Amino acid sequence: MARSFELVLLALLVAVAIASPLALAYDPSPLQDFCVADTSSDAVFVNGHVCKDPSQVTAGDFAFAGLHVAGDTSNAFGSRVTLVDARAVPGLNSLGGVSMARLDLAPGGLNPPHTHPRAAEVLTVVEGEMRAGFLAADGTLFARVLSVGDAFVFPRGLVHFEFNCGDRPAVGIAGLSSQNPGLVRVADSLFGANPAVDDDVLAKAFRIDAATLQRIKAQFATKK
Repeated sequence: MARSFELVLLALLVAVAIASPLALAYDPSPLQDFCVADTSSDAVFVNGHVCKDPSQVTAGDFAFAGLHVAGDTSNAFGSRVTLVDARAVPGLNSLGGVSMARLDLAPGGLNPPHTHPRAAEVLTVVEGEMRAGFLAADGTLFARVLSVGDAFVFPRGLVHFEFNCGDRPAVGIAGLSSQNPGLVRVADSLFGANPAVDDDVLAKAFRIDAATLQRIKAQFATKK
């Protein structure tokens, strides 16, 4: 009888291992752009932030004040993002990956096409209206106009944007599935890179001539 029970238990364990291989070989999500292995040093670098001494933790480490304050949208894009991540709230560190943000858009304001390489995002409109959308890997655009109370999801790593299509300021609150979601603005990354991306590469990729390329790059030169 005992032998039969052991065989049944072994069979169950094998079945679980086959059915859920990801649980047996799982890599945690990265919290930074890269982490190059250093095999010659004893220095401590971690995927995220080093933990604070528990005896020094206070309630303030878990709090953030300011999401009620409107962001300054007096810039070229007419937008401002106030990010609440593990740098703003240290208590978020290692809690399974979560952060949030406030998005302010002036009338006609744009949060330019960008990606979050480490996070999916859900956006809820709390004031005004905005057109939000993302591009799938095959180039399909998924977009719609959002009003107060509407929510929209941006899948992890896909290019997305928000545009205030109304006549008054718009505000959104977003939740992101990483304590450090990362931000890659498409145009800034390509035309304002440092060191610069080769002109031949950009000209051919965007099918533009050298003079047009230089005019575009000049718009980003002062942002480095």
